[in-house]
Amino acid sequence: MPFPHKSTVARGAAVLGSSMALLASLGTGSASAHGAVSDPPARHYGCWERWAGDWQSPDMATEDPMCYQAWQADPSAMWNWNGLLRDGVGGNHQAAVPDGQLCSGGLTFDGRYAALDVPGEWQTVDKPNSFTLNLLDTSSHGADYIDVYVTEQGFDPTTERLSWSDLELAGHVENIPTGTTTPVNVNAPGRSGHHIVYTVWQASHLDQSYYFCSDVNFTG
Repeated sequence: MPFPHKSTVARGAAVLGSSMALLASLGTGSASAHGAVSDPPARHYGCWERWAGDWQSPDMATEDPMCYQAWQADPSAMWNWNGLLRDGVGGNHQAAVPDGQLCSGGLTFDGRYAALDVPGEWQTVDKPNSFTLNLLDTSSHGADYIDVYVTEQGFDPTTERLSWSDLELAGHVENIPTGTTTPVNVNAPGRSGHHIVYTVWQASHLDQSYYFCSDVNFTG
């Protein structure tokens, strides 16, 4: 009986690896929650959206290196793109999420999302200085409030880890009813180039706080 061709074995291994990663993610409770910023995409949501169908491709290393390092660090962070949260924060976000760990929600879930804190050439989307952010609320939790911050001009996301002092409040909404999409108006004048948009979503159904880093290129 002939042995299978190497490419057949490789494809089978890739499918098995993908299936195991998906099963692992379902075991963490992703099926019961939750959401993420979809536009401009949060780092982990963007990595999932661009690469979930081909997450073991070697092309990712050159085409999307920051997503590559994130997938390599912990694939479950992307499969669980809708679960970057902390429970019981009580509104004291700066105490729960230390400087340098904002994008990972303070290394929540034992550091599952730690790769999102790493500075580098994260892919950006072009935005004017005033734009509408959208939160994809997959479980229709609603929001007590959503705060949207933008890094100050001069901050360099390619070399610096994000701190609270780097941020300026640029958008705020309160008492958002349940629904699958939640738009928030953002106004960030005086900025150009690569910036981080940082969103804090305080869900309504529980004391549950979500934290998202999105990368934008302000076009003026």
